[in-house]
Amino acid sequence: SSGINAEYGGSNTVRNPMLPMSELMMNQEPLSSQILNHANPQEQKQMLGEKLYPIIQAAQPELAGKITGMLLEMENSEILHMLEDNTSLNDKVNEAVAVLQAHQQKLADQQKIAK
Repeated sequence: SSGINAEYGGSNTVRNPMLPMSELMMNQEPLSSQILNHANPQEQKQMLGEKLYPIIQAAQPELAGKITGMLLEMENSEILHMLEDNTSLNDKVNEAVAVLQAHQQKLADQQKIAK
């Protein structure tokens, strides 16, 4: 995170009430496999990441970067499916959060042992 408190973003930011995920998805041009096929693998991941990140950020602002990275390790076809299907994206985000929290817990436990 950039160190700016998310609640008080810059003074010039318009405070929008948090959009439900589905509305965020509606506002974006759908990313089709045709478009992706014209890009190289790295660009494909970039494009998918740019679609995923704002949606995930609305739900999990602190973990959005990590979760996006985790989801981008999946097959592009699966990611496209998630972008079209709110429920499966929600499930994956929740899964990723659980994994990250378990990981955090493990690190915390290791630190206790180390002392």
